[in-house]
Amino acid sequence: MRDKKDTVLYVGKAKNLKKRLSSYFQRQLDSKTIQLIKQVHAIEVTLTRNEREALLLENNLIKDLQPKYNIIFRDDKSYPYLYLSTSDEFPRLSFYRGEKKEKGRFYGPYPSSSLAREALTFLQTLFRLRQCDNAFFKSRKRPCLQYQIKRCTAPCVGYIDEKTYAQDVLSAKLFLENKNDEVIKRLEKKMEEKSDNFAYEEAAVVRDQIVTLRRIQQQQIIIGKNVNTDILGIAVYGESACIYLLVIRQGRMLGSRAFFPKSLLLIEEEEGKDKAGSLLERFIVQHYVEAQEADLEHPDYPKDILIGEPIPQRAMLASLLSKQSGHTIKIKVAHQGKSKQWLTMANTNAKSALKSHHKIQIEFSSQFEVLQRALDLVMIPSRVECFDVSHSKGEATVASLVVFNTNGPVKTDYRRFNIRLAKPGDDYGALTEALTRHYTRLKAENQPLPDILLIDGGKGQLKQAETVLTELQVTGVKVIGVSKGRARKPGQETLYLSSKGDILPLENTDPAFHFIQRVRDEAHRFALGGHRGKRLKARLHSRLEDIPGIGKVRRLKLLKHFGGLQEILAAGVEDLVKVDGFSQKLAEEIYTALHGSV
Repeated sequence: MRDKKDTVLYVGKAKNLKKRLSSYFQRQLDSKTIQLIKQVHAIEVTLTRNEREALLLENNLIKDLQPKYNIIFRDDKSYPYLYLSTSDEFPRLSFYRGEKKEKGRFYGPYPSSSLAREALTFLQTLFRLRQCDNAFFKSRKRPCLQYQIKRCTAPCVGYIDEKTYAQDVLSAKLFLENKNDEVIKRLEKKMEEKSDNFAYEEAAVVRDQIVTLRRIQQQQIIIGKNVNTDILGIAVYGESACIYLLVIRQGRMLGSRAFFPKSLLLIEEEEGKDKAGSLLERFIVQHYVEAQEADLEHPDYPKDILIGEPIPQRAMLASLLSKQSGHTIKIKVAHQGKSKQWLTMANTNAKSALKSHHKIQIEFSSQFEVLQRALDLVMIPSRVECFDVSHSKGEATVASLVVFNTNGPVKTDYRRFNIRLAKPGDDYGALTEALTRHYTRLKAENQPLPDILLIDGGKGQLKQAETVLTELQVTGVKVIGVSKGRARKPGQETLYLSSKGDILPLENTDPAFHFIQRVRDEAHRFALGGHRGKRLKARLHSRLEDIPGIGKVRRLKLLKHFGGLQEILAAGVEDLVKVDGFSQKLAEEIYTALHGSV
């Protein structure tokens, strides 16, 4: 379905196209469907050979086009894993996200990055395996901070031999494979050996590991050693819904995650499919088919997917997932026993998460209503944008944009702008550059403009924003400057309605004032994070990285030979030639790059 501007509004599939389309005009429609029908200008139809092809086509179109009225669960991020390298002399255990090209073992997927990092921290504390990359590992001459805080045994400088380290690696692997009893037996044997050899301090360390593992065993939810199951709980309330995912791998509960669809426009009237069933079907397609379609040998598909609502396409989806994974996957409706208990828990969590989510939505909706009254607007605003600029005495200048709507922060629309044209320390120039780039793009792509634009700054910054919007012919945007004042204390901000000095007289106890503060603080946080990252990258950047033909291996050779950048800068061509593998020509090129001439 397309509007007058040929923008895709909705993508759907149907067995009976006539029945599907006629349903929009023969029944009582909800408000969102009415809005959709009013905008539809043309309907484009594509025929497929079977339902499987229709399902995949629908999913790919939704993924590529991001239609306004379709249900979308996933973001663009892949799921995190713990990665254990196998080709290294001293394997490393690290956080991993992305395509699995590295040689090694992957454990997961974890429902969120925080859960994966939490598991990694625990394993580092318990088994003290390295997590640094190979370049860092090979260049060390003394232990890093991880050794000092007892999260690594410093194999980089020979503080542990390969055989002993391999035992720690094996223990970590067994733990990740839910073989805790075997790990404890190995550690008990190790503790006895240490004690028999009078290495009582080392034996005490192993004893503490055993105690920690036994405590984890008592706390951990274990279902069965070979159980690989995903459990999908669901809750629907009005125009809101939540799907709650419980992930179980190797019998261990890896964690959970709540998913909230961006839209709940469910206009599928296929026989036997209710609202919950439609949501579950769409989630399974987006979460499993789309997420893994580029990795057909993915080892971490669940063997079973437990649901509480029947879906008509269950057999076809199970067949599709089985083909992709290389093993049989069953989509089961849980009716009794432990499966029913787990599903009940997932449904309870879904209801709780939806209740909290709904409460937050109501809170933000009420704040927008308060903002409307405070600014005396004709309509309730639907979108607020805020800009801020961050730098350290002109260094690493970054401008940030944050966006809020009636549901809260719209993090997919957050942007950071690396300032390229403005002079260091020129806040006005940096703000002008960021505003120009952003609103030029919005106009070119016909994207929605904000109702309210907040600028972190006083009359000067507000003047820059007014000038940019006027030059770009952007109208209908209410611009407000949020000035911290000389004291720069929260609650003492001045709100400017124009660069001429018109002030919005809000008390610092007013809910509208608090909301503006909240949005401004989020913009400041986002800008500061970008600035710190850019500054750190600049300070860690080496001049050697700018020399053509000098990669990681040659940089390491230079640093190992001379000991540091200052020594390299003091070296002549005849000194550079002495580095292993460096020719006269290469030495001259390096010297010229560092000094300007030979």
